[in-house]
Amino acid sequence: DERDLKTPDNWVKRHPNLIRLTGKHPFNVEASLPELYDYGFISPVNLHIVRNHGAVPKCDWDTHKINICGNVPKPFEIGMDELVKMPSDTFPCLVVCAGNRRKEQNLVKSSIGFSWGPCAIGNTYWTGVPLRVLLNRAGIHKPGPGARYVCLAGPQNELPKDYPDQDGGPGSYGTSIDMETALDPTCDVIVAYEQNGAKLHPDHGFPVRVIIPGYIGGRMIKFLKEIKVTDRESNNFYHFNDNRVLPPPVDAERATEEGWWFKPEFIINQLNINGAIAYPAPEEVIPKSQKTYAFKGYAYSGGGRKVIRAELSFDQGLSWELSDIHTREEPRWADFSSGDKARHWCWCMWTLEVPIEKLLDKKCVEVCFRAVDQS
Repeated sequence: DERDLKTPDNWVKRHPNLIRLTGKHPFNVEASLPELYDYGFISPVNLHIVRNHGAVPKCDWDTHKINICGNVPKPFEIGMDELVKMPSDTFPCLVVCAGNRRKEQNLVKSSIGFSWGPCAIGNTYWTGVPLRVLLNRAGIHKPGPGARYVCLAGPQNELPKDYPDQDGGPGSYGTSIDMETALDPTCDVIVAYEQNGAKLHPDHGFPVRVIIPGYIGGRMIKFLKEIKVTDRESNNFYHFNDNRVLPPPVDAERATEEGWWFKPEFIINQLNINGAIAYPAPEEVIPKSQKTYAFKGYAYSGGGRKVIRAELSFDQGLSWELSDIHTREEPRWADFSSGDKARHWCWCMWTLEVPIEKLLDKKCVEVCFRAVDQS
């Protein structure tokens, strides 16, 4: 893209239709929702959300190493050729920015995050080695003293902000997950090296990244360099200063002065239920001559929870009409699990055919959407 010519990312191939939210650089983009929706259940890689904090590092497959370290009996390093020979899994999974649809929130009250529209998402196939396999090789088989968290980090000297002696080293982007999630086969955490059957695109973490189904994208470290077992959550700058939801009276200035960024109860991990209307598209005109119009959209939830209802209201929430959820994944069970242990890691797609008369009714001043999951 010619817009990248004078940036450090001038070597990265990108789709020209992607909507840029932070100017030219760093690259933070989403697709047009109608365009992504029309591709169906599995998204194309080149229209998948990209969230970059800095320039894309030029990683090399042959020399890239992941260091498995910290409080482990058997620390080791592993390269890409060795990684891809280990037991792997492939499954579809939605990746979503925690700020999906933040633009609507910012219209009410401005936040410190930039204005994502309704398409900070992408639903693709991922292939990788279960994180628990790597932890087992390092001698970690269960949580315990000294092994409560797994800290994950990308390359050093990648980003401008850090804390002294932080996990991952200077200039790295890092975060952590609890050991139970890392080891639980029903959580499907993988160290991924393929997306939709091909090696990762540079914007999506080449050569290797973490995928944590049901979690916000900010926990899914790209360009993975370090897996560190610790007795406490990551102390990386971005683990504390990204992806927190604070009480309404607490603005960024107060949060910094009073240390709210460091309070663990306000961290975001699992996705909340969410969704959006894809059709009608922005500025679309619906002819009065039509008898009906098909509203279309998506919904998803976190933690593997199944979306069971997607509904529209045409009278400002006084009543709701049930849409048809027509496209969703097959339930995913880990070995030796059943029943409510089934996981749903993807979006679902819904449609509701609406008489035009309903849209012409004076009571219909807006159309509202909501979704409900199995919780």
